[in-house]
Amino acid sequence: MKIHIEELEFECIIGILEHERKNSQRVIVSSNLEYEYSGGIFVDYAQVSDLITKNMQKEKFELLEEAIESLSKVIHQNFSVVTKLYLKITKPDIMKNSKVSLSENYTFL
Repeated sequence: MKIHIEELEFECIIGILEHERKNSQRVIVSSNLEYEYSGGIFVDYAQVSDLITKNMQKEKFELLEEAIESLSKVIHQNFSVVTKLYLKITKPDIMKNSKVSLSENYTFL
């Protein structure tokens, strides 16, 4: 099975610039989670969405790279049935003429 969480939007502190450290900004997180569904074992997408939001808001990351690595760890710790994970974090308002994103794929054994 594959769960798609598309364009989960919230505000948090993320970035290295002075104004990014002081003011929350809008971020958008998209993710795909793969797992084997059997015996009623499933992944609750609402819990995943909540975990992503709370982790991002709590940690106040400086770099998108740090945020993605942290999210992959916390998702795998809380949902060990996940075998593959795709994460994408977008900062839609950081530049006037474009959106900036970072993404990564993970495979868990």
